[in-house]
Amino acid sequence: LIPFSLVILMSFSTSAQKGFKQQQLKFERVKAAYDLKWSSLEKDLKQAGFDKGYQLYIAAYKGEGKVELWLKGKNQSTFSLFKTYSFCAHSGMLGPKIMEGDLQTPEGYYYINVFNPMSNFHLSLGVDYPNGVDKARTGKGRKTGGDIYIHGDCVTVGCIPLTDDKIKEVYLLAMEAKNQGQVQIPVNIFPFRMTKANLEKYGPKYPQNLTLWKTLQTGYLYFEQHKSLPKVTQVGGNYVVK
Repeated sequence: LIPFSLVILMSFSTSAQKGFKQQQLKFERVKAAYDLKWSSLEKDLKQAGFDKGYQLYIAAYKGEGKVELWLKGKNQSTFSLFKTYSFCAHSGMLGPKIMEGDLQTPEGYYYINVFNPMSNFHLSLGVDYPNGVDKARTGKGRKTGGDIYIHGDCVTVGCIPLTDDKIKEVYLLAMEAKNQGQVQIPVNIFPFRMTKANLEKYGPKYPQNLTLWKTLQTGYLYFEQHKSLPKVTQVGGNYVVK
């Protein structure tokens, strides 16, 4: 049996999550984006079978400059590709972000941790870089950097920029997922599509990244096969993927 106090806490948590959309719509840019985009997005969601609610997973591929939005319905066990967007600018090269000022876009397993309706880049979704693996890679005596976002406006020094028009859609779809109760929205950032051919192509050019890339490939291939997310933990400064 669940203690009554815990039931109250769970109920409060759910209701607080459900009010997220109402809070966001109080901001002018979010409201304008909603008025402009939500009707067509709602039609697309219904056509794809996600009008009863969904969970969201975001995959980004630096080399290809693509952001994919995958959705899973409430009674479904697998994700389906819903929309694909293009980066509108690039920063750095293949390989993870190591330290502040290196202009690199991170590579790894992350989550959305910020919804910024008043961003300097129209609207933005924050990614929880640096995590434990990133901090271990940076090491002592150097700064990891931070403030990594998926955002509007076509400028970047390590973020993932989309046009203002496209960030409206991504932001609203993430907002709706959170409002429906999704506590963690995963964002996996890959250097490229982690195929055997690509790893053989780029691995010799960037041997210092191979350990990380192989753990990213494990997660990538798991998702490709099962269309569900693997369990990823962080142990001793490395990802462990199961």
